Amino acid sequence: MKNNLYYPQVSLSDKEIFAEIKKEREVIGYYSLPYVDTTVLKTRLDDLNFPQKQIAIIGIGGSTLGTYAIYNFLKYNKQHNKSLKKELFFFESTDPVNLNGTLAQLNLKDTLFIIISKSGTTIETISIFKYLMSITKIDKSNLLVITEDDSKLNTFAKTNDINTFDIPKNVGGRFSVLSNVGLVPLYLAGFDIDELLKGAKKSSDSFFDKKKLFKHLLKKARTYYEFKDVYNMNAIFSYSQLLEGFNKWYVQLWGESLGKVDVNNTNQGLTPIGLLGPVDQHSFLQLIVEGQRDKTVTFIKIKDFKDNTKIAPISLEGLEELDYVNNLNFKELINLQADATIASVKELKKDIPIDIIEIEEISEFEIGKLLFYYELLTSIVGKFLRINTYDQPGVEGGKIILKGMLKNK
Repeated sequence: MKNNLYYPQVSLSDKEIFAEIKKEREVIGYYSLPYVDTTVLKTRLDDLNFPQKQIAIIGIGGSTLGTYAIYNFLKYNKQHNKSLKKELFFFESTDPVNLNGTLAQLNLKDTLFIIISKSGTTIETISIFKYLMSITKIDKSNLLVITEDDSKLNTFAKTNDINTFDIPKNVGGRFSVLSNVGLVPLYLAGFDIDELLKGAKKSSDSFFDKKKLFKHLLKKARTYYEFKDVYNMNAIFSYSQLLEGFNKWYVQLWGESLGKVDVNNTNQGLTPIGLLGPVDQHSFLQLIVEGQRDKTVTFIKIKDFKDNTKIAPISLEGLEELDYVNNLNFKELINLQADATIASVKELKKDIPIDIIEIEEISEFEIGKLLFYYELLTSIVGKFLRINTYDQPGVEGGKIILKGMLKNK
């Protein structure tokens, strides 16, 4: 007699999940990144003394998304505008029009190229690198390589006497922003990488020392897990264009980490959605409010934009009824828009799970806190789902097929 039983898995306790995360901390490298001393790295980069005013980062996915998230968040801040040494550009896509459009913004003779690939054989990255090498001189004077120490890209770099920076083997690409992947270009651009790590450490300590984030993250992760069959889409509604890059980073982190086959050979996954307010109030909000109840929403606000730009006190003929916005700061307007949207979902539609994250200000410390918060949350949800959060076998199949197609072309 054959008897297959498919009983629902009993949910683990918070104590058990925390114990597993602490054990995982011993082998998964991203947990230790906030505690790294950057003194040697900064000294080495200062000694290299690259004079170029622009940086072209060549990479894709985890090699670029985190750095772009931080750069996009900070680059327009008035404090950073004064201190930035270099402007960053990102070469990620094999779209030829986008490739050449980005190139048109560069002065190639005044550009430092940084190629980033953990494996060293990422086809998009190497293809773009080959093209760039064909149109301009790239050598040790204007190139850095960031990769694993035993990759083929590292072999290329050593053969050509090019400076390299290591990506630790136990740090996955989508969790690598606080490693050399992000620290090298951000430091060269003039950002305070110590404050970035300090912010990440704040989130880490708060969780592992069982302070504020301990119960918060476990409760949030458990909610996602226990209601995954109903609310299987998780939307982030970020009220600032500065968080566009963060949204993209979150989509990769959440999707690639949690879309897996679990220990019971069952397909698991939570679908990430990145939204920007107030723009997406005029598109996706309707679906949230009156569509199917299959989405949770996390609203992210910036408490102080430190920008007092005001709406001009001008009365427009025929539009006098909108004069109540005159002299209002734009930072007040966008946060009121966020508050109104939150109230409409929270108070009028009580069957939509929401939470609110408020960022104090636009700084390295605050974005560091936010990035590590979401890395921790991803790891905890992965434990509840009983999956391997750190591999991506679903991506590898397409790479193998593409390689075969290109070889047989």
